[in-house]
Amino acid sequence: MSNTSLLSLLRKRWRRKKTQSAARAAAGTAAEGSPSSGASSSSAAGKRTRRGRLRIVLATGAAVLIASLATAGAAAVWVRGLDIGKLEHPLPEPTLIMDRDGRPASQLSSSRIDPVPLEQIPADLRNAVIAVEDRRFYEHAGIDLWSTARALLRDLKSGELKEGGSTLTQQLAKNLFLQSDKTLSRKLKEAGYALKINATYSKDEILELYLNSVYFGEGRWGVEGAAEEYFAKPAQQLTLEESALIAALPKAPSVYSPLQHMDKALERRNLVLSLMKEQHFISDAAYDQAVSKPIVLKQRNEEESLKGKYPSYVDYVIQEAADLYGFTEEQILTAGLRIYTELDPKVQQAAQDVYSDDALFPESQPDQLIQSGTVLLDQTTGGIRALVGARGTQVYRGFNHATQLKRQPGSSFKPLVVYGPALERGYKPSSPLYDGELDIAGYRPRDWDGQTRGQVTLREAIMRSWNIPAVWLLNEIGIDAGVDFARRSGIELGAADRSLSIALGGLSEGVSPLEMAQAFGAIANLGVRQQAHAIVKVTTKEGLPLVEAKAQPAQVTTPAVAYTLTLLLQDAVKSGTGQAAKLERPIAGKTGTTQLPGTAEFADIGANGIKDAWFVGYTPELTAAVWIGYDQTDKNHYLTTGGAAPAGLFKEIMSRALQGAPSAPFTVPPDYEPEPELEPQSEPKSGPQPNVRSSWEQTLREKLGLGKREAKDTPGNSRGSSKGKNKPKEH
Repeated sequence: MSNTSLLSLLRKRWRRKKTQSAARAAAGTAAEGSPSSGASSSSAAGKRTRRGRLRIVLATGAAVLIASLATAGAAAVWVRGLDIGKLEHPLPEPTLIMDRDGRPASQLSSSRIDPVPLEQIPADLRNAVIAVEDRRFYEHAGIDLWSTARALLRDLKSGELKEGGSTLTQQLAKNLFLQSDKTLSRKLKEAGYALKINATYSKDEILELYLNSVYFGEGRWGVEGAAEEYFAKPAQQLTLEESALIAALPKAPSVYSPLQHMDKALERRNLVLSLMKEQHFISDAAYDQAVSKPIVLKQRNEEESLKGKYPSYVDYVIQEAADLYGFTEEQILTAGLRIYTELDPKVQQAAQDVYSDDALFPESQPDQLIQSGTVLLDQTTGGIRALVGARGTQVYRGFNHATQLKRQPGSSFKPLVVYGPALERGYKPSSPLYDGELDIAGYRPRDWDGQTRGQVTLREAIMRSWNIPAVWLLNEIGIDAGVDFARRSGIELGAADRSLSIALGGLSEGVSPLEMAQAFGAIANLGVRQQAHAIVKVTTKEGLPLVEAKAQPAQVTTPAVAYTLTLLLQDAVKSGTGQAAKLERPIAGKTGTTQLPGTAEFADIGANGIKDAWFVGYTPELTAAVWIGYDQTDKNHYLTTGGAAPAGLFKEIMSRALQGAPSAPFTVPPDYEPEPELEPQSEPKSGPQPNVRSSWEQTLREKLGLGKREAKDTPGNSRGSSKGKNKPKEH
């Protein structure tokens, strides 16, 4: 058919319709004047009513549709606007502190979660959780409408919001973003977050996030923590029946806890197994075998747990990682690092055991504990083998008396600022030193026993810790010589310390046990100072190296001078003020004590009061420094024992740390030339009275608690005198 014919046909149809319409209109007009016009009018009115109702229905439907579309659009905009950025950050991973043999020694974490990747979570555990918590997990879009409808129907019947109906995705949203209140608004938010999470992450990613964040009871979040809590093993090693028990817990952890309610836990575990069989996750045979097994729990001992172990050492590792390598505390606690250290668990445990035994310390006042800090290091490498920074309860990043303390070292400083530099300048152990009344520009030192001997050898002066000879000798060699030797030993002294008082450890700021151990370690290492350090290297969890320590040896003095000092300090332990440190192996060391401040507050205490007590010493294997004292010294809180107390602690720690190790002598350097006068002499070279030596020995034994001075030897100081006011003490 042509276009012209088609157009003609359409015109004819249009004319016919127009004619029919006109005829109907005419008929209607004629009917209005006929007898039946009332009925026709009523019929027309009915039609108009029906058309009006239809318009209303259509208009209402259109309004509802428009409102629904608008609501859906607004809901979509609302869901898109929800912030789930918290999920974008990886879960914090604990950092492991490794000991010197590369074994985990302690664990650091800012999180209650130990996350594990999905591939390290057994399939049985994943399937068990899906079977009992969300069987349509891999099918729905974050919200299971069927489950939600069933739960809503039950809630309507009960008149309360009791049923959950939440998917794993909704539970994840609730755990991370919402409170746990049962309100309609919270459920709507939960659904919105679930939709957003489902649109952003894959199902496996959601499952991994859920399994690492859900609560499993007994203070444990995540499957790794739950596996450790109930079975003392990583999640990767869980069996089918163990996995079913773990999966049984999230619904009501306290109700189904096998530690509290074994019967309920067993019943729910078996329910999980039956659901796994019903959903074809396991075979009938596997179900029968697993359901017949009892729940066998295994919990780690506190000793087996790495969390919180060796707190003082770990605190210093954090400090060193920040100070030397620029790590932030957040990185250390959350990045899953592996920090390899010089820690020796045997030595560390020995020190901690000693510090936990109050009987080894002087008795404290009831309202304040006598504090202490100790460091043990390998002098040949500078590696810190052990460190204890406090007595009593320790808190995370609390004050560390081993590394942060600054106190005057007393006579333990003499080898570093007096005798070491004097030996470098040609003095010998047999060299005579002045020991009489001394006044240098108003500075008047006194020997701790209140006597003078006129002249003593250098060896006697260091062995018996006489003060006057030390000050006199420093004045002879010059303060600069002492300051320089201390600097080479790793201790920087400021302008305020340029005085003769440094001969007796009188410093403006003070030193820490770590600094003293490092300095004496140089003497033990034949004059070579190795930088004290805890960290060997830091790697990622996968082993990628990040930083590594480099040895920084520094020559402090010659091997001959260092070895001569060692011999002198051995005598101080064998026969002098350090006798409380004696062991059945070579020991060299020096005690030190400091006086109470010369203020009115302490005027009535007399010579018996001591502020700080030190012992710094070494064996051929280890160097250690021990300090004891009160954090707040006042007229009611001070020490009444001198260097014998820290020397005794040194002995206890070393005997335990070196138990089983063969005794070895100190190495004699090739450049050392022995001196005959180095051997102990029967009497001092000079002395005003023939009984001075025996009097000194008796006083020393009394001071060290090795014997009592008889009443006839101590006029005016009988056995019943208060606090032994006249008892001499070392400075």
